[in-house]
Formats: sequence, C-alpha cells, structure tokens
Amino acid sequence: MGQVAWKGLFLSLFDYKTEKYVIAKNKKVGILYRIVQLSILAYLVGWVFVVKKGYQDTDTSLQSSVITKLKGVAFTNTSELGERLWDVADYVIPPQGENVFFVMTNLIVTPNQKQATCPESDSIPDALCYADGDCPAGEAVVAGNGVKTGRCLKDRDNIRGTCEILAWCPVEKRYKPKRPLLGSAENFTIYIKNSIRFPKFKFSKMNVLATSNESYLKSCRYSEEHPYCPIFLLGSIVRWAGSNFQEMALEGGVIGIQIEWNCDLDKAPSECNPHYSFSRLDNKFAEKSVSSGYNFRFAKYYQDANGVDYRTLIKAYGIRFDVMVNGKAGKFNIIPTIINIGSGLALMGAGAFFCDLVLLYLIKKSNFYRGKKYEEVKSTSRKSLNSPTHNGNQSPEQLGGL
Repeated sequence: MGQVAWKGLFLSLFDYKTEKYVIAKNKKVGILYRIVQLSILAYLVGWVFVVKKGYQDTDTSLQSSVITKLKGVAFTNTSELGERLWDVADYVIPPQGENVFFVMTNLIVTPNQKQATCPESDSIPDALCYADGDCPAGEAVVAGNGVKTGRCLKDRDNIRGTCEILAWCPVEKRYKPKRPLLGSAENFTIYIKNSIRFPKFKFSKMNVLATSNESYLKSCRYSEEHPYCPIFLLGSIVRWAGSNFQEMALEGGVIGIQIEWNCDLDKAPSECNPHYSFSRLDNKFAEKSVSSGYNFRFAKYYQDANGVDYRTLIKAYGIRFDVMVNGKAGKFNIIPTIINIGSGLALMGAGAFFCDLVLLYLIKKSNFYRGKKYEEVKSTSRKSLNSPTHNGNQSPEQLGGL
C-alpha cells in the first residue's frame, strides 16, 4: 500500500492543471465583479497615475542653499542708551544671513558692569540669607550671577538680606519690559534667496524672478500675484503665521518659514514654483508659562583710561526665523509605469479571486457551481474504449468522473 501511495505521489508531479472558464449566470456576482473591476481601475487611473503620478521617477534628495538679508532702521530714546539709531548691524544676529537668524525687537540693558563685589538680586531664592553662615564663601549662587563671598548684606533693620557675591557688578536688572523697544521692526523687510537642485535630473532653479530689471527687487513685495519676489515684510510673515507682531516682539518667539518645491519636470520649468507657508514654532498658547518667548544675553566689552574692564550686558528679546526647504521632483520613466500597470493587473486577478470565493462558498448554490468549476479528467486507453461497457455517447465528464 505504501509503494502504491508513493507511486501515485510521484506520478502526480507530471499532472497539468489548466483553467476552465465557467460562465455563471448569476447577476449578483456579475454586478459585484464589475464593481470590483471599476473600483480597481479607478484606483489605478485616478489615484496611482493622476494623483500620485505613478508613471514618474522621483527625486527627493533636494540640495538647497538659503541666503537672507534684512533692511530697515529704527530710532529709540531710552534712559540707558539715550538717542540711538538701529540698523541691521545692531539687531540681526548672526550678521552672515543664514537660514536661521534672529531679529532683536526688545532688550534690557545693564550698562557699565565691572568685576567687583555687590549684593546679589533679591529675586533669586538661593541668594536670600539671615546670617553670614547662609552665604558659604566660594559657593556659586544657584541660577544667580556670581560666587558668594561669605557675607550677608542687609538694608538697615531688615531681618533678611542677600548674599554678597563676586560678579559683574551691578548685577543684571530683572524686570519685564512693558512694550517692545523696536516695535517699528514690523516694517523691516527680509530678502530670502533660495537656490535648489535635484541631482538625479540635473535640474536647478531659484525663487528669484529671472529679470534684468535692477529696480525689481527694490520695489516688489511677495504676494500670490508675485510668487517670484523674495522680499517679505516681517509684520506680514508674523501675521501669516497667525500672530500679532507687537505682542510677539515684546517677549520674542520663533517663526518657521517653509519653502516647498514640488516640481513636475514633464512640464515646462516655469511650472516649477516655490510654495511658502508660515507657522509659529514656539508655544504661543502658553501665555502664562514662564518658558514662553525667546531671549538670550550677550555683552559688549571695553576698557576705561585706567585699563579696567567694563561691559554692557544686553538681554535681547526677539523673533528667531527658521527657513526650512524641502520638496521633490518627478519625471516620466517607463520602469515605474510598467510596475504600476503590473500591480493593477494583479489587483484585477485578486478581484476575480474574491468573486470566485463568493460564488463557490457564500451563495446558496455554491455546491452546484463548485461541481461545474472543478473536475478531474483522466485519459482512457483504447482498450477501455472498445470494451462492452463503453458507450460512445458518454460525455467527457462521464469519461473522467466528477
């Protein structure tokens, strides 16, 4: 018995299976099959080829360069600085014009600091003291301005005082400004020059209009009507990001400038245009948060006639702009076209397979359809055909058996 089974298994390797097409007169399954076909065809044509441009080869390795320049002047008159004119060398940091830059809109100035001993600010908890023992000499003040000297300084008959420190004295003024010093920066302009290249297709372009008119960049302003004018008003950028410039200029913030290049290189190069979007990147909804805004400190150093080092400490508030560039390019290529067409044809076959499952297993007459779809045909010898039991009018199904 074992030899017979192994023999049958071996001989089955040489069997050939061929498709048999059975026309099922079932309207429900027929309608379902056409709906599946139309859905797959709509997906292939509408989504794959029209929306996603599946016939194109794409390049997402965008190479980009960003250069920025600001223009504008402002005049201020304060007790610390007196009358002063501010230009780009004063309020733009860093001055090189990179894709990340800072525009100072407000500041707190502590002038004429020198290294000496002075009382620490009473707004710092670690500097509060009741006796000299609360101020260990040589210990740095946590979140403070210097190193403790070992003395507790008190005003008159006060019980509590502040530790004396070795630091740049007088210590930094700690107060929040009521209004932005450079509120007129709203009318400053920024020039954003962006050059991009898609290396796979050797395609390059800029966001600046190709013109020989030298006055164009001096007079134009970016708008939907002038997408190739790279001159923006700072106030407009902040407004497009959904914020008020004067409120943001008071304590600072971060604005993202997104430049998107989505280029269909099957069309003319003039159809490849930059698309700008603007968003506020710091937490603008946390109005009462102690971490809201954006600021940092820097100092300007000098010496007096006696060689003593002095500095002017500036706590700068302002808006940081992050210019981010991304994009992709596509161009016709026969390889992705063939791959997507082949995928569509495979989905057509999957649709037929699904309808076969419905026909053979999910409807009432599934047994009848299974009997018509699957049959086993065995070849018969001439001897069996000439035997008395053979009837020449038998059908192929009767010859092979079902």
